[in-house]
Amino acid sequence: MASIKANCRKVICIGRNYADHITELNSARPAQPFFFLKPPSSILLPNKGPVIRPRGVNLHHEVELGLVIGKTPSPEGLKNLQASDSKMLSYIKSYFLGIDLTARNVQDEAKKKGLPWSIAKGFDTFLPISHEIPFDRIPDPHDVVLWLSVNGTIKQKDSSNLMLFDIPRMMSDISKVMTLEEGDIILTGTPKGVGPLVGGDVVKCGLEADGREVVEARIEVQVVDDTTEGAYEFKET
Repeated sequence: MASIKANCRKVICIGRNYADHITELNSARPAQPFFFLKPPSSILLPNKGPVIRPRGVNLHHEVELGLVIGKTPSPEGLKNLQASDSKMLSYIKSYFLGIDLTARNVQDEAKKKGLPWSIAKGFDTFLPISHEIPFDRIPDPHDVVLWLSVNGTIKQKDSSNLMLFDIPRMMSDISKVMTLEEGDIILTGTPKGVGPLVGGDVVKCGLEADGREVVEARIEVQVVDDTTEGAYEFKET
């Protein structure tokens, strides 16, 4: 399982891909997919918790369906893909469930001041992931139910059929900007219900396909507050 992190050169995250999530954050609906990056160092492998909440950070959970790019037809990778390409999904090696953790107050301040918000997404442990889900375990990635609970209470639960842009469109748009390489990860966006996490919280996630639980998608991780001397503490930029 460590290979999913060791082989990942970039994590590409699709933003604002569920309408109700756009509404809850009072954001504008995009006319085309937009995306941002998380560093591979933010990946937290199964059973390698806890999630570390930095000092002064308003931490939010965002459960997402993720995919891993497999071997590409060309050694140069996937470039300028067309969304209509019937082979598009065959470029996917496997799926997984992930939690795109966000330092919301850090992000909000950056947006307000017109600054990049890489810090808000990039802390170590800010991407807990499940075990890899074999490609054939999810017949249709556009029709799965993903959910997240905090301390036993469901906070997010929706179907991927609510995504504004489907996976071929995401892959196409990304590939026109940056080459998709074997091992790259794409996070497909989060449904409504994002909210805060604090030290002591226990987060669980799961996924259902064809009405059945996909056991490889299970995540359970605890959140702890960072008390390390000299570690990051949020201060206004």
